[in-house]
Amino acid sequence: MPRAGLTPASVVAAGAELADELGYENLTMGLLAERLGVRTPSLYKHVSSLDALCHGISVETWRELGETLMRATVGLAGPAAVRAYADAFRHWVGRHPGRYAAGLRAPGPDDAEGQRIANEILQILYAVLAGFDLPGSRVVDAARALRSALHGFVTLENAGGFGLNRDVDRSFTFVVDSLIAGLRAGLSDEDSGQPEGTDHNGPRHEYHGSDD
Repeated sequence: MPRAGLTPASVVAAGAELADELGYENLTMGLLAERLGVRTPSLYKHVSSLDALCHGISVETWRELGETLMRATVGLAGPAAVRAYADAFRHWVGRHPGRYAAGLRAPGPDDAEGQRIANEILQILYAVLAGFDLPGSRVVDAARALRSALHGFVTLENAGGFGLNRDVDRSFTFVVDSLIAGLRAGLSDEDSGQPEGTDHNGPRHEYHGSDD
């Protein structure tokens, strides 16, 4: 039977669930309509296009992930904060691979909501790194290193990319411990003071999309 009482939020939530099940790249309005028990044209009363649906999933993805990371790291500092951040990130993405893929979409210049949420996520990451007293732009380098390592690991893990006879949890611990060792080293940098990518209103986002 058709599902009554659909709203934009409920359609986006259903789309996120379907993306997790089928893969983000396989998400279509037709499949979502089938899941919701309505005809495809009916969905356009709630979301204007597939692109709008994907944008909604992206925004909700980073909101949910941000809340998860914040809860995991609140009150922690230094290595404990990094380990908690890494574990929370890995477990959340492992449960939600499709919506995580949607969240990799970069917010456009006119996407105020996406920009705001991206900045909130980045501020959590900067807070996690604050306990290492890194100089200047090394904070940006550290954020990029941590993001890249975690993204690469969980992406390979979700794709079944680790086939050797070695416990994956041990390998993940090794990756995180190696990152912490590098952060503890406090590599010097000629820059000092305010990290690059920040201004008086806080760090400018770069959590979505490519650098620079």
